[in-house]
Amino acid sequence: MTGVSRQQLESYLWGAATLLRGTIDAGDYKQFIFPLLFYKRLCDVYDEETRDALQESGGDAEFAAYRENHRFQIPREAHWREMRQSATDVGRALHTAMRAIETANPDKLYGIFGDARWTNRDRLSDAMLRDLVEHFSSLDLTIANLPEDELGSGYEYLIKKFADDSGHTAAEFYTNRTVVHLMTEILEPQPGESIYDPTCGSGGMLLSCVARLRRQGHEWRNVHLYGQERNLMTSSIARMNCFLHGIEDFQIVRGDTLADPKFVQGDRLQRFDVVLSNPPYSIKQWDRDAFASDPWGRNIYGTPPQGRADYTFWQHILSSLAPRTGRCAILFPHGVLFRQEEAEMRRKIIEADVIDCVIGLGPNLFYNSPMEACIVVCRAAKPDERKGRIQFINAVNEVTRERAQSLLTGDHIERIIAAYRKFEDEHEFAHVTRLEEIRVHQENLSIPLYVAPIISQEKSANILPGLEYALKNWLDSSQRLRTSLATLLMEMRNEEPKEP
Repeated sequence: MTGVSRQQLESYLWGAATLLRGTIDAGDYKQFIFPLLFYKRLCDVYDEETRDALQESGGDAEFAAYRENHRFQIPREAHWREMRQSATDVGRALHTAMRAIETANPDKLYGIFGDARWTNRDRLSDAMLRDLVEHFSSLDLTIANLPEDELGSGYEYLIKKFADDSGHTAAEFYTNRTVVHLMTEILEPQPGESIYDPTCGSGGMLLSCVARLRRQGHEWRNVHLYGQERNLMTSSIARMNCFLHGIEDFQIVRGDTLADPKFVQGDRLQRFDVVLSNPPYSIKQWDRDAFASDPWGRNIYGTPPQGRADYTFWQHILSSLAPRTGRCAILFPHGVLFRQEEAEMRRKIIEADVIDCVIGLGPNLFYNSPMEACIVVCRAAKPDERKGRIQFINAVNEVTRERAQSLLTGDHIERIIAAYRKFEDEHEFAHVTRLEEIRVHQENLSIPLYVAPIISQEKSANILPGLEYALKNWLDSSQRLRTSLATLLMEMRNEEPKEP
């Protein structure tokens, strides 16, 4: 029985954020709230470990202070209770304490508190910071009071709340968790595997794999998590997220995955069993010339256009798959399936027979964007029964809208997963397509070419009149074109034109 309910925890966490309202932009809350939460947790657990060691040793304070008795080292002067005594220049006291803890734990915590400007008094007055410190001091964040999975869930709640509150930039660090759950279920991560996210945001996809193993009662402590994230604060949030979930074996590094991939072995990329990713949508600011002669050989299928880097990330991910066990699920905009400027690269990827399944999802599942998303599942080595085939699942109607948010319910996810695993045709929902059929469609992977969309009566009432109007215009235009062509041909033959 824990000392804090989920409702109490969520109220406590969001209560800290509300103290910043009016002086800090909503998009910046995370820079201050997450480091404070992590700082308080570190100190409370350190004290908890000290009490346990004292009890074990019969009150031996010297023994209780040994490094071996503590997961992290907290210098006395950097402890929360010492920092809490500061009445003035509170921002500097916080900054100094956090840096001292990072320095005392260089292998695990270096840079983890991010680069927030705690000393900017125009934004963070002493009074506001004292209120924040006292708010966090009101709850005991020991493991006994808040086990790692419960505090981790609270942390995820806060990430979601910040995403809701911060507008379009939320997509940089948050992916719809129901979509993440679907991607994880498709890939079925196993104990001991390596799991990678090249654009990891706050680490939700990596942690979803661990959560799945824990739910199933499988060994989860021996999975190896790897993530790269360009934004410093977001990469710090991901690292804190892993620690607060009780995960030790992870490497999350800051850096631009396209320009400077961090996970390399010799002259090639490191390979992983599982890769999940929600790459930034069609970014334009990337070094196309460098990728054209990529030293890591990621441009195996070609160099994407400057205005869309989606296929750059796709090729990076394919190059990161372990030869036998590697599989990936990538959340993409639908355009990657049919855009003409990427047709030749798409053809080569199809012919390489690495695409396993294309799943079309409904609208508004990209965070704060109305467009429809798709999941592309690839395997470095398909099982024999799936070779030479691509499965299409049209799950555009498997979506629910609740409180202005779109999500996949458990039933939606189960239906999609069942269809994926059966690998059979299902009327108006799934179709297993041979590569020959895809070649007929000139390597266009647009899902409606292979699985007819289901149109509800309500939708059809609105859509059919528009379709009839468009069809009439098309027929009229075709008639005019045929007449013009016939006239031109007759004139070329010096004959009198006739109505076709």
